[in-house]
Amino acid sequence: MNWPDNPTHPGGKTAQRITLHRGSRFDYEQVRYAGASGSQVVREVIRHPGSVVVLPILGDPSADSASVVLIRNHRVASGTDLLELPAGTLGPGEPPEAAAARETAEESGFRPGTMTCLGSFHPSPGLSDERMWAFVARDLVPQRQELEDDESITVHPTPVGALWAMLDRGEIIDAKTMLVVLWASRRGLLPPAP
Repeated sequence: MNWPDNPTHPGGKTAQRITLHRGSRFDYEQVRYAGASGSQVVREVIRHPGSVVVLPILGDPSADSASVVLIRNHRVASGTDLLELPAGTLGPGEPPEAAAARETAEESGFRPGTMTCLGSFHPSPGLSDERMWAFVARDLVPQRQELEDDESITVHPTPVGALWAMLDRGEIIDAKTMLVVLWASRRGLLPPAP
């Protein structure tokens, strides 16, 4: 949620925003407001331009032979490599669907032919105002990855049955990936877990 210049806390109390750091992609703010008891509350918030996550499906999604394209990506904050879906930050003025197509092509090496938006969610509302849009990409056309200079991403086409087994075993611990796989399955866009 991006608050206006003179923000009001949802409870109706005036809030003060102080930018502590302006980063290349995100800003870090301190927010002060009067709590329910009238005492001053101080929180730190990451201001985020928004992001996308994409479930690329290879083959007929209703067939047992369908696969999803996972990537292995090093995440500095968690200090580990994660198996996850392609994802990324919106560029200035970039619509979510355009960002989703761009990130899919850059990170997975597949250009989406069709995209279906599943909806949006807040991946970390206690820390950030980030809103993430989720998509399913189909009719994929192979191309080469177009990674940024600081990215080292490997592509892992994974049969849907193996994907469910990996989730059950705790091999996929990325929350956005878990949610989007569940959403796609619940909407009939991905075969359900066996």
